[in-house]
Amino acid sequence: MNDNGLASDPLFWVVAAATLGVLVILMIGIGGFAKGGEFNRKHANRIMRYRIAAQFVAVLLILLFVWLRRGG
Repeated sequence: MNDNGLASDPLFWVVAAATLGVLVILMIGIGGFAKGGEFNRKHANRIMRYRIAAQFVAVLLILLFVWLRRGG
C-alpha cells in the first residue's frame, strides 16, 4: 500500500466507525447512568456488555490496521 494518507485506506474508515460506535454506546451508558431511574435499571448491564463487545472489536480492528500498515 502506498502512503497516500489514511483517508484513502478503507480499513481506516472501518476502524473510525468502530471507534465512533464505542463512543456512542459509551455516551448512551453514561447518559442513562446520570439520568438514573427505570432506563438505567433495565438497560445498564446490557449497554455495558455492548460497549465491551464493541471495544473488543474496535481494538482488534486497530491492531489489524497497524499490522497491515507496517507491512504485516
